[in-house]
Amino acid sequence: MARFLFSTVPEWILGALILAGIAINFAGVVSRYAFGKAIFWSEEVLVFMTIWGVFVGLAAIAYRGEHLNMDLFSSRIEGIWKLLLNGLIAITLLACCGFMVVQSWTIVSLFAQTGPVSIAAGIPKVIPHAALLIGFFLTALAVLVRIRSYLSGRF
Repeated sequence: MARFLFSTVPEWILGALILAGIAINFAGVVSRYAFGKAIFWSEEVLVFMTIWGVFVGLAAIAYRGEHLNMDLFSSRIEGIWKLLLNGLIAITLLACCGFMVVQSWTIVSLFAQTGPVSIAAGIPKVIPHAALLIGFFLTALAVLVRIRSYLSGRF
């Protein structure tokens, strides 16, 4: 179930976002060069879709342990020191995700109260900013689900 939630579903979402982005981009090119009219909102929507893709993918990467690692020295550490280092890394990742969830919640709730929209597409700003809130929350959950793998360093 966890693999489905943290790996399969994000892959489907990312695939759908890529296909939708290609369609919007293609429509924009055809509209501009065949009809002489640009789709003025397309670039803004593509940026928002990219933001969502990054933060949905973040949880999947954290779940699979495929994030960037600086292991020049840590790969040589063994025993209790490796467990302590991996524990520190997991705690730091959880703390950073927790901090970002709190900050994102503040911004998203502020945007929900005031109701600003994007300039070109008129999309409520709460939608792209919610990507950070959801992405970091899911990342923290993914780390908690895989805490044993984080502590042992095995993925």
